[in-house]
Amino acid sequence: MKRTKIVDLLSSTEYGKEVCVKGWVRTRRGSKAVNFIALNDGSTIKNIQVVADVEKFDEELLKQITTGACLSVNGTLVESEGAGQSSEIQANEIEVLGTCGADYPMQKKGQTFEYMRQHAHMRLRTNTFGAVFRIRHNMAMAVHQFFHERGFFYFHTPIITASDCEGAGQMFQVTTKNLYDLKKDEEGKIDYSDDFFGKTTSLTVSGQLEGELAATALGAIYTFGPTFRAENSNTPRHLAEFWMIEPEVAFNDIHDNMDLAEDFIKYCVRWALNNCQDDLEFLNKMVDKSLLERLNFVVDNDFVRLTYTEGIEILEQAAKEGKKQFEFPVYWGVDLASEHERYLVEEHFKKPVILTDYPKEIKAFYMKQNEDGKTVRAMDVLFPQIGEIIGGSEREESYDKLVARINELGIPMKDMWWYLDTRKFGTCPHSGFGLGFERLILFVTGMQNIRDVIPFPRTPKNAEF
Repeated sequence: MKRTKIVDLLSSTEYGKEVCVKGWVRTRRGSKAVNFIALNDGSTIKNIQVVADVEKFDEELLKQITTGACLSVNGTLVESEGAGQSSEIQANEIEVLGTCGADYPMQKKGQTFEYMRQHAHMRLRTNTFGAVFRIRHNMAMAVHQFFHERGFFYFHTPIITASDCEGAGQMFQVTTKNLYDLKKDEEGKIDYSDDFFGKTTSLTVSGQLEGELAATALGAIYTFGPTFRAENSNTPRHLAEFWMIEPEVAFNDIHDNMDLAEDFIKYCVRWALNNCQDDLEFLNKMVDKSLLERLNFVVDNDFVRLTYTEGIEILEQAAKEGKKQFEFPVYWGVDLASEHERYLVEEHFKKPVILTDYPKEIKAFYMKQNEDGKTVRAMDVLFPQIGEIIGGSEREESYDKLVARINELGIPMKDMWWYLDTRKFGTCPHSGFGLGFERLILFVTGMQNIRDVIPFPRTPKNAEF
């Protein structure tokens, strides 16, 4: 008999039909006469109840039906008499496909998230992580659908690169050489001339620079892929390997960029509300009781837009009046900490905020300089609980200004010739932004640690599974 997914069985009203269902046991309870088995196959947060009359089945078989065991059940779909479910299966045949002993790490008792990270290969079978990763899938679908509907082209940028988009130097190097065999030049620096690529290469921190090339040819593109930062940050908001979404649009200015970012993130949140109802309700009940309220609030409200300078004034006033004690000092020119960003969003405006026109010293070289000579047309979208969720800018389209900024920061010109060609041959205004996919998933699921919204987190001293 062909298997039917549990998500489809739970919506079916074909009572009396013979069905086959396969999945993993969540719980088994019962009496000497009847056993009730909660079975889940990952297709939905909900279990289907399998009713097994004890007299029909071998006692040794029933003993093997423990939490985590894998079953194949043939039976009759019937209308449920119990509360909380509309359908259940009256079992006729049960086959234990895989047994599961008392050492199964995801037993019925509650486990801490820290414990489950140590068993990330098994945590996927829990209700919480099943919900998180179904939502993650839906968010990926929402990303592609949003851009496809608006005429963007999905553009694949390289994972191995010789350029450092952010200029921070926190990159994972790529080499085929044994570390003890690396040659060094007269200055004692490593010589990669006989390495696979013949030069220093690293895992990408961003596809933006290549994305700009594509935008100046295709008009509107987006990238969506893995990026890597060798930043030794052991925080609930940082990963060494994470996914980035980076749209880039020719002829867009900073205002168009803000509109696109707000539309995009609202579309993704709305998609989750429309397509992940069961999983969101579960997470709202078990993880974050204000989750649904917060998601609806983002969709229903316009984002506040203000300049960095205005934001600093608000923060300084709050500190001066004793409304808020900040761990990190606030002054014009500081790179805002998460506590500053969250104060603006959660306490002052009580809405998402788009902050613009940052000091050029704390932003990347490619951002368009304002006429004041001090600020650039940068924008950050700030969200409750997360802080910065999107960072972007209008790009500097002037060849001369861009070269001057590159020289000012000491970026090797030999690595940037191809990027500068976009300003040399038919330059145009253009803008874009980057959204850390895991930070979006954090917000949409209500989870508190970024390690819990990617299947196998890569963090300092951790590359398990």
